[in-house]
Amino acid sequence: MSASNVKKVVLAYSGGLDTSAIVPWLKDNYNCEVIAFVANVGQGDEELAGVEEKAIKSGASSCYVVDLREELVNEVIFPTLKTGAVYEGQYLLGTSMARPVIARAQVKLALELGADALCHGCTGKGNDQVRFEGAFAALAPQLKVIAPWREWEFNSRQSLLDYLAEKQIPTTASATKIYSRDANLWHISHEGGEIENPWNEPSDQIWMWTKSPEQAPDQAAYVELSFEAGELTKINGQTFDGVAAIELLNELGSEHGVGRIDIVENRLVGMKSRGCYETPGGTILLAALKGLEALVYDRTSLKYREEVGQEFAQLVYDGRWFTPLKDALLAAATSLAQQLTGDVVIKLYKGNVTVAKRRSPNSLYSEAFATFEGDEVYNQKDAEGFIRLYSLASRIRALHAKKD
Repeated sequence: MSASNVKKVVLAYSGGLDTSAIVPWLKDNYNCEVIAFVANVGQGDEELAGVEEKAIKSGASSCYVVDLREELVNEVIFPTLKTGAVYEGQYLLGTSMARPVIARAQVKLALELGADALCHGCTGKGNDQVRFEGAFAALAPQLKVIAPWREWEFNSRQSLLDYLAEKQIPTTASATKIYSRDANLWHISHEGGEIENPWNEPSDQIWMWTKSPEQAPDQAAYVELSFEAGELTKINGQTFDGVAAIELLNELGSEHGVGRIDIVENRLVGMKSRGCYETPGGTILLAALKGLEALVYDRTSLKYREEVGQEFAQLVYDGRWFTPLKDALLAAATSLAQQLTGDVVIKLYKGNVTVAKRRSPNSLYSEAFATFEGDEVYNQKDAEGFIRLYSLASRIRALHAKKD
């Protein structure tokens, strides 16, 4: 589809500098109607305040703000938690997990409005372009995809500001903004500024949600989480919907400096990038589930769940949510999680998250077997035969070597 054939575009719009410039750019270069689509994924009221008016002033014909928080939590975050997915051992996939629900809602709106193209503001250096366009391809391959950062002549914040000034479009952005941030209900990420140099420690102005461990209370806090089949059901004995539960855990974790990471990660496109992430509630939830897994899963089940989690983390990070492989991996993790019922008490102290207590009706742990005291359930003499069989290959190999 050529530019002349594009009549109506649905743009994933945030109200930031990039998407504010994309609206008039699309009208200039594609001579099309631009509809702004804003996803509420829990980025906060401040980020959403006035966004519709801003979109219209930028030249959009209309602006749709869609609340996707429940979908994000119930259809992506909670299922992903069952897999134990953590990218490269640290990243809890906050940005990655939001993209499928955003892209799906954008496609839905485009189809409802009869649009013939989709547009995003992702750069040609990042992962998000792959995540969005992979979803678009799976859900609406007939729609044209426009990625301005791969087409336009702008190459800096100042050039975008100059363009908006030329078009007389107001913006709150400035050339002095040094950090690139992405927030949703699950996390907030930070890139740019001094952390582009991996030898620089992040300054205090990087972090926006969590207290530093030094500023956190001197008194530890305890929170009890209850699960049924891997699903969070209660916090401190009270029931919450998924969105409210994460908001509460974010608040508790942030107060105690929980959930900060500073990593250099491998992007899908091949380059390395450094990012600082704050995921306080997610860090608590993951620790609790792992504490429960330790009681319930046998060794081979836990090993398999870890393999599924590693593969699932890569899949989510790479933007392959709408694939048969996602369904298969999620089915395996969900099946295993049927046994994940119980209660876990988490201790929060100075940035640390530790399991203080855990119990489950499905626990495989038995004091009768594990005790160092006398017992009647484990005959230690039985270990001799087990060891001889377990080491049989080594014994045979040694005997062969002796004959040689």
